[in-house]
Parts: sequence; structure tokens; C-alpha cells
Amino acid sequence: MNDKDRALKIAELLLQVKAIKLQPNDPFTWASGWNSPIYCDNRITLSHPTVRTHIRQSLVELINEKFGTPDLIVGVATGAIAIGALIAQEMGLPFVYVRSAAKGHGRKNLIEGYYEKGQKAVVIEDLISTGGSSLKAVESLRESGIEVKGLAAIFTYGFGESQARFNKAECAYATLTDYTTLLEKALDSNYIKKDNLHLLREWSRDPSKWLKS
Repeated sequence: MNDKDRALKIAELLLQVKAIKLQPNDPFTWASGWNSPIYCDNRITLSHPTVRTHIRQSLVELINEKFGTPDLIVGVATGAIAIGALIAQEMGLPFVYVRSAAKGHGRKNLIEGYYEKGQKAVVIEDLISTGGSSLKAVESLRESGIEVKGLAAIFTYGFGESQARFNKAECAYATLTDYTTLLEKALDSNYIKKDNLHLLREWSRDPSKWLKS
């Protein structure tokens, strides 16, 4: 399956199980305060065995194609812990995960699991928005002596801000599908109407100011 076909199939599955919802006429409000016509919770895919399996296999293919086989698979807490562990199992590799903040007791770990300095890792994310939390995890791994080959995610909004951040951090990344492909699939399957496309595309250009005068 080529990149485009894979991206369309993943978009179809995310819409099918309502892991992604599009509501241009009844927008969501994110924790950041942004108005948004889209809400994404890829953890919902874990509740659907067939979809979960397809995403796991697709991410393994993506990793092999873009980064080669690493020594270690790393999940970013909390959304990518489960899918990261499934990928590690599929590839027969060790798995660790990175917390959003160090534990406040015990060994005060930021990285949970066994790893060795010098190991090459691929980081797993469920979603890339601005890229901030993803790259914070990458930085923590690098500081711990782990070489990050790249990051693989299920979905990205494709914001210019996130692309700039990944470039600055010199971290390669690849995703199964993206916002543009999602809109294409949603239109094709009559999930949205053509009249909604302008609103949806306008949001992705400047989400912080969308619907704000």
C-alpha cells in the first residue's frame, strides 16, 4: 500500500469509529481556548480490535520504511503508551515510555522502563498538534543518551508551527494520515458537505484566530 492509499484508509477508520469528529458548524473548544471544528481522540481506536490491529501494522510498516528497525520503541504518555507497546510487541523490541513530568517520588523517573545509553529509538505519538509535548519527550530521550531516529504518529493537524519545531529540533517525523487527507476522505464519504470545506481549511491556516473577531 502506498503512502496516499494508507493515509486515506487510516482517515476512513478514524472517522468510522469516531476517533475524529468534524463539526464546522458546532465547533469544539480546546483546553488552549482555541475554537476548533475537529476533535481527535485516537485512544478510541484501542477499543476496536480490527482498527487497532490495522493501525499497529500500518505504524510498523511506516517505521520500517522511514526509519529502519530501531533498538527501542518509545511511547509518549499517556496517549501513545498502549499503541507504542503493541508496536514494540509486533517488532519484538523493548519498550519504554516518557512521562510528561518526572515522578514526584521513588526514583523520580521521567523515562519508565529499561534502556541503555546509545540505543537508537523511534518515538510513537498518537497525535501531533503543535509538536510541543512530542519534542519535549524527544529532548528528554536525547538528554538520557538515547539516539532518536525519528517520531511516528497516527495523525497530524499539519500546523506550520509543528513543522517548524520539528525542523529546528532536527527530528524527522512521519504520520499515517493528516488533516488534508482527512478532509478529502470526509468529503468523499459524505461525512461533510462541500460547503463546509472553506471553514475547515481556513481553521488549519490559523487555528488560534479561527472564529475570533
